[in-house]
Amino acid sequence: MKSCAGLIGFGMKSCVRLIGFGIYSRKLVYISLVLILILSSVKSSSFNDNFDISWGTVKLWNNGETAQLTMNQASGSGFQSKNEYIFGWVSMKIKLMSGNSAGTVTSYYMSSKGSAHDELDYEFLGNLPGNPYILQTNVFSSGVGNREQRFHLWFDPTEDFHNYSIIWNHKQIVFWVDSIPIRAFKNNEEAAGVPYPNSRPMRIIATLWNGEDWATDGGRVKTDWSHAPFVASYKSFEVDACSVSSNSSPPCANNWWDQSEFQSLNEQQLSKLDWVRKNHIIYDYCHDRSGRFPVTPAECALNP
Repeated sequence: MKSCAGLIGFGMKSCVRLIGFGIYSRKLVYISLVLILILSSVKSSSFNDNFDISWGTVKLWNNGETAQLTMNQASGSGFQSKNEYIFGWVSMKIKLMSGNSAGTVTSYYMSSKGSAHDELDYEFLGNLPGNPYILQTNVFSSGVGNREQRFHLWFDPTEDFHNYSIIWNHKQIVFWVDSIPIRAFKNNEEAAGVPYPNSRPMRIIATLWNGEDWATDGGRVKTDWSHAPFVASYKSFEVDACSVSSNSSPPCANNWWDQSEFQSLNEQQLSKLDWVRKNHIIYDYCHDRSGRFPVTPAECALNP
């Protein structure tokens, strides 16, 4: 390999050391190398390979390698995957708009159909110049959401593209920003009766829309249309997941994301997750003391 940099938190700075977290054990080195080999075979595809424009104006650049969502006062825009998926790994690189983005919501998520739907959300909430974007994640299962966690990122997401990924398997869902896990949602259906997304296939969806009623300072700051059109850029469309539209038989059997290494976070990844919580999380529904939840949701005591 030309570089020992891995993906999704297993990468090594020098083939021996996890970025910022000391020496690997021999087992973790092996796990890291396995994941690097697996994901190195997942090539970034062009937009048209896996996605369709669903609404509004979406501009394609670099022979379909980059998609730009646009929003003006008449309409936002969006695209979605051609196929539905159940379990696997999805990833995109996103560069957000700079300047006054207040009122805008730039999203990237997976969602099934129907009122009792499942959904895994990244939502980037715009802000006034000088104030950082807020990244909001959410998990819906069987139509129940209200599981928001909000973060201030440790970099400026308007300066360059950054990688946002989801691993979804039978045991857990993990949200990643570059190589850092920021959230893990475990399958606690048997342990605590918490519904878990495990049967409804989901599409991958990206949208840019006007959320001025709630997105910035609780809706007190509105969208300034003098800055339109607003633009968000997406590239490196990577999907390694079970497609329900494929001819694979049986679907979703013996895949790498269901191996034991990916059913829970390892010690180094938990250290990174703890670092995010201590330094970058600004809201967690599990610690909401506003009276929104009369009883703390059951999964809060069980998720890492």
